[in-house]
Amino acid sequence: MYNKNKLVLMSAAATLALGASGLAAASTLEDTRDRGAVQCGVSDGLPGFSSPDDEGNWQGIDVDVCRAVAAAVFGDAEAVRYISLNAVERFTALQSGEVDILSRNTTWTTTRDTTLGLNFAGTNFYDGQGFLINRDLGVSSASELDGAAVCVQSGTTTELNLADYFRANGMEFDPIVFDTSEQTVGGFEAGRCDVLTSDTSQLAALRIQLSDPAGAMILPEVISKEPLGPVVRQGDDQWYNIVKWSLFAMLNAEEYGISSDNIDDLLDSEDPNVARLLGQDGNYGEGMGLDADWSYNIISQVGNYAQVFDRNVGMDSPLEIERGVNALWIDGGLQYAPPVR
Repeated sequence: MYNKNKLVLMSAAATLALGASGLAAASTLEDTRDRGAVQCGVSDGLPGFSSPDDEGNWQGIDVDVCRAVAAAVFGDAEAVRYISLNAVERFTALQSGEVDILSRNTTWTTTRDTTLGLNFAGTNFYDGQGFLINRDLGVSSASELDGAAVCVQSGTTTELNLADYFRANGMEFDPIVFDTSEQTVGGFEAGRCDVLTSDTSQLAALRIQLSDPAGAMILPEVISKEPLGPVVRQGDDQWYNIVKWSLFAMLNAEEYGISSDNIDDLLDSEDPNVARLLGQDGNYGEGMGLDADWSYNIISQVGNYAQVFDRNVGMDSPLEIERGVNALWIDGGLQYAPPVR
């Protein structure tokens, strides 16, 4: 006599196993290689992070994360297709498989990490929310903004932080909500609001787009923690590791003094950390399905983290953002990468 309940359980287990094997077969790395390019979800145009230049070439600190992944996977940092996404549609595009990576000034939060089926693969920029005002407003502190009209982008943590800040400080405000950052800064410049709020890095980027940048200023208060980083779908640990370690490779390269300028001179380095990172001592890409020179390709074609930071958002860029908390841990900052070994 058979056990009907046991048979049902075995059948259910078999179904789950088949489903799991189907998911495992749908490898992001395999799909990306078959396609010949990394599908990268970027912003709808944020200078310093992801925006096209006059010739349509995408640039920015978020863009360089995707270029690093392409260098690791293909040995070619230019093997990327960029898909512009606004804040509302970005997660759906990643969940549906329209993009392989979302690298779009996106804040790491509990909800996004645990309920949306997503994994954050590190932090490429530590940020915080602030306020941009016209100097003519005569305000020097966020504590003076009671009753202000505030331009804010919908579908963002910025919108939630704004409400929290005013409620916690017993102040009122009038939210003027837009779908894109371009619309938000347009509303601010048109006088539809007194204040524009966003991450301070984004405020710096938006400020330089104003017709009179000198007429606007960022208030000193930072009202939130905004760790920004690349995002992938849950369920594919191999791809998650590739994106995560592509970022870590650039951080480790800065720590060990390796740049795109000197990397070839260091291929025979006797420093074991350098030798491992450059694929001269062991193959640390093998566990991710990559060649031994995966990190060499990243550093030689994209650069180390300092190079990426400086040219896109740092002192070599129009934004002129100081490293601050984005300095390496050895320099008193938060940027820290596990070792390659």
